[in-house]
Amino acid sequence: MISDEIEFRVRYGETDQMSFVYHGNYAQYFEMGRVEWLRKLGISYKKMEESGIMLPVISLDTNYIKPAKYDDLLTLKTTLTNKPLVKIKFEFEIYNENKELLTTAKVTLAFINSITKKPTRAPEYLLKKLAEVTI
Repeated sequence: MISDEIEFRVRYGETDQMSFVYHGNYAQYFEMGRVEWLRKLGISYKKMEESGIMLPVISLDTNYIKPAKYDDLLTLKTTLTNKPLVKIKFEFEIYNENKELLTTAKVTLAFINSITKKPTRAPEYLLKKLAEVTI
């Protein structure tokens, strides 16, 4: 559906003894992609939380194809894969400077009411923004 790309450089503290990105850090990279995807859509993740909507990850499936290494400049492509209702799904692709595909992932998040802690529908302002972009 709608994609966005960001670039970032692998920091030393994100790597293991082999100078490869530690596998647990990829979840943080995907979060950066989602937050920037929303920001470029004109929606602040922070303001969404302040309005009573939380977005916990309920599923994450990562495929490590090649390792990212210390000081690599990476491109993260974030793509919305469905029209959100109570859940929102993204796919991710990470490439190195040589345009080699390093990692793919799929994540599902649920819209949760921060007071009741129960699932809720996607906020109307998000659906409206998505409708404007996909016209």
